[in-house]
Amino acid sequence: MLKEIKPALLLFVLMLVITGVLYPLFITGVAKAVFPLKAAGSLIEQDGKIVGSELIGQQFTKPEYFHPRPSNAGNGYDSLTSGASNLSATSDKLKADISARFDILSKENPGKTVPVDLLTSSASGLDPHISIDAANFQVKRIAKTRKLNEADVSKIIESNIEGRFLGIFGEPRVNVLKLNIALDKK
Repeated sequence: MLKEIKPALLLFVLMLVITGVLYPLFITGVAKAVFPLKAAGSLIEQDGKIVGSELIGQQFTKPEYFHPRPSNAGNGYDSLTSGASNLSATSDKLKADISARFDILSKENPGKTVPVDLLTSSASGLDPHISIDAANFQVKRIAKTRKLNEADVSKIIESNIEGRFLGIFGEPRVNVLKLNIALDKK
């Protein structure tokens, strides 16, 4: 019986080392060599200090900043609790949340159509992007708060537009963290 178990255990240990240690180390090394920024988490630095990641949204609530999509991930963009609310379209809580967000946003820009991505959270709850419409919706508030010309704020949006992935997938969008960093530089 030991004669039969020994080869199985040796094969198990060998495969564990290959697939559990060597292969992940190899792939990580290739990723760091080929895509160093992405492999490190796409971190954004400002004045030598890491301020966030291009890939994970952050909560900005001050009126002088662009606001991101709402997040259902824990206490505001908590990656450990990432996920959608899973509330159905008929959920009273979902309707109340959207209505409350709509009321707040409508007061900021009376008479303007509120973009849907400022009313609803993304599937992951960590989306770092907003639509161009959502960014333009916030121009007036930001310009007024920062005492800037609305055209200058619009130029910041235009210079930070990210196109469709591979030219065909998704919609043009802007990264909220990058927009806010550009605003601070202005």
